[in-house]
Amino acid sequence: MDNEPNQEPSRMQRHNEQPTSGKKGGNGRRRFHPWRWFWGIVIVLVLAIVGFGAMAYHNINSASNKAYKSAGITKARDTQSVLKSKKPISIMFLGTDTGALGRTDKGRTDTIMIATINPRTKKMLLVSLPRDTMTDIAGYPQDSPAKINAAYSYGGVGTTIKTVQNLLNIPIDYYALLNMGGLEKAINEVGGVTVTSPLTFNYEGASFVKGQTYHMNGSTALKFSRMRYDDPQNDYGRQTRQRLVVQALFRKSISVQTVLNPSFLNSIANESQTDLTSSDLVKLASSYRSSTKDMTTDHMQGQGQMINGQSFEVVSSSEKQRVTNEIRKSLDLSAKTDE
Repeated sequence: MDNEPNQEPSRMQRHNEQPTSGKKGGNGRRRFHPWRWFWGIVIVLVLAIVGFGAMAYHNINSASNKAYKSAGITKARDTQSVLKSKKPISIMFLGTDTGALGRTDKGRTDTIMIATINPRTKKMLLVSLPRDTMTDIAGYPQDSPAKINAAYSYGGVGTTIKTVQNLLNIPIDYYALLNMGGLEKAINEVGGVTVTSPLTFNYEGASFVKGQTYHMNGSTALKFSRMRYDDPQNDYGRQTRQRLVVQALFRKSISVQTVLNPSFLNSIANESQTDLTSSDLVKLASSYRSSTKDMTTDHMQGQGQMINGQSFEVVSSSEKQRVTNEIRKSLDLSAKTDE
């Protein structure tokens, strides 16, 4: 891990501000672009197909087929109809720790984010859900209540989608999941990433100093992004560092040479999954991309409590309703009372 001259840190939203329930924007939301990597990859894939023809199409379509996996449930609404009519859509982004740092178990979802994209208003909303949120797990009443990130270990993506839908009374149209082990491999494939540390800490034998810029391989980048308990912002701080790593990977990934590299594409496809097909991605790039330029972020705020020996984030009914209203409004759906 080599030091490099300091670069200006990416503009990240702080997530440790208390929202005011019932008031839009009550948590001091700021605009930033943590998921531009998603759109960047979509756009580069499409351009590569157009510009480089059969070889690019073969590589990209092959990778897309590897990454595709149905959620295994009946969706709350007809997603193909939603895309075809260019209505607002929702995508649930999940990050797991399976395969990272030697893990081989199914893992839990360290990151849960709901993105809504509205082509009518040309706006995008990104809402983070605390991984320790106490809730009922869909289909597992005997194990409820539990932490929301346990839904994935109980029943996979389908159970996670149903659990989030039940919690917030919202439809989830699509999902995209990235295994942290896959992130490590992808970083190594592009020759490492360069990131400026927002704080000083040591984790798993790696040391970082606030304001110092480091060139990290996949293993070091994972250590940088996984530390939680020594961060003053706890899980919110970890989310910020995860976004820094993903943004750095995006900057290294957007070259056509990288996209045309089957090894790189396979490193992503083998460790990620989504129910967005290559055709869906093309539709998103052509009809929804302009909606991501005006992005607003938020998070659902809970209060830490110890219950039966476990630490939970307990979210009030008024806070859940605030988030429900915000997401449904961004989807052009009528208000619905939290049940």
